[in-house]
Amino acid sequence: MSRRPRRSTPVGMGRLLAMLVIVVIIWGVGLFQFADTIPLKVEDPGTRTDAIVVLTGGSGRLDEGLDLLARDLAGQLFVSGVYHGLDVERLVQISKREPEGLEPRIGIGNAVNTVGNAAETRVWMAKRGFTSLRLVTGAYHMPRSLAEFHFFMPGVEVIPNPVFPEHVKQKFWWAWPGTASLIVSEYNKWLFARARHWVTSLFAPRRPIVK
Repeated sequence: MSRRPRRSTPVGMGRLLAMLVIVVIIWGVGLFQFADTIPLKVEDPGTRTDAIVVLTGGSGRLDEGLDLLARDLAGQLFVSGVYHGLDVERLVQISKREPEGLEPRIGIGNAVNTVGNAAETRVWMAKRGFTSLRLVTGAYHMPRSLAEFHFFMPGVEVIPNPVFPEHVKQKFWWAWPGTASLIVSEYNKWLFARARHWVTSLFAPRRPIVK
């Protein structure tokens, strides 16, 4: 009497699924840890720095930067990410501020992403010999911004100055689809940024900028 051949278990597929589950679990744990690093307030509201740097792209950032400049928390303000053709006077007018006294203290850039923000700020800082800055961006965007700024400017002191857009619900963020999607997106971009920093550090060490 012949035996029926047993169906072979797809061992390779089982291992692959197990690895996938492990990766998803690790990714999920990392997501919640990442969300916990998003600031809930400005931890250091009073330390003066050489510069204030505003990353455009979200509500409230430019107004916050101009308020900080008017309070003399830095000598100069650099607005990174302003599109081509927008000069400083127009920038101040858009923000409904009195340009007298502020205009000469404001510089603008034209970066199109966070990597570009950090790169052009590095050049701007180096030309002026600045060694400290107050970074203004959305709270949800702060962890990735800090990662890029510390990578491009390891010797520069960076003080986070988050702003808190009303549409981003940080409390119970996972219960708000819009906020959850935003934080997941930021987390994935942060992971790619950290991976890029690691690879770059291995194969292309950073060189100091010539002033």
